Amino acid sequence: MTGFVSLYGQTIQRGKASYYSKKATGARTSSGERLHHDSLTCAHRTYPFGTKLKVTNPKNGKMVFVRVTDRGPYGRGRIIDLSWRAAKELDMLTQGVAMVIVEPMDTTIVPFRPSDNMALPELDFQTSDDIMDGMHPAWQDIKKVNEKPAKSIPKKKPSAIQQKKK
Repeated sequence: MTGFVSLYGQTIQRGKASYYSKKATGARTSSGERLHHDSLTCAHRTYPFGTKLKVTNPKNGKMVFVRVTDRGPYGRGRIIDLSWRAAKELDMLTQGVAMVIVEPMDTTIVPFRPSDNMALPELDFQTSDDIMDGMHPAWQDIKKVNEKPAKSIPKKKPSAIQQKKK
């Protein structure tokens, strides 16, 4: 029985990196996505599609986070192919090929994540004594507020003709 060792289990890889030309923009990758030179993507032989990798240039200390969208590079001792933008972030455009350190990102960085020790307010669900059954329609209260007391009509004094009839 033969077995194999997956490179996915490794924590750090060191090796040469190259990058895609700007002319490759629009080409389909192995994952089915279209390549764009300004995206932060890469090609790796073994990591699953969608895996986020941290790539560091040890010469200048610059690093970039990329997502695996393609397979390769094959041959010539390279371990990763970067998009044009990722290569620019690492400052390796003039060299063409550079030594890099590749590490998988195990934790997902969520911006504006609430802290774990957040205190929740205490809610009181008691009913009020003013409402008899809890089903008191609000329109009745509005009607009472909007109603104005009727003006009393002053009684007119009977005219002289009406007084004579009596």
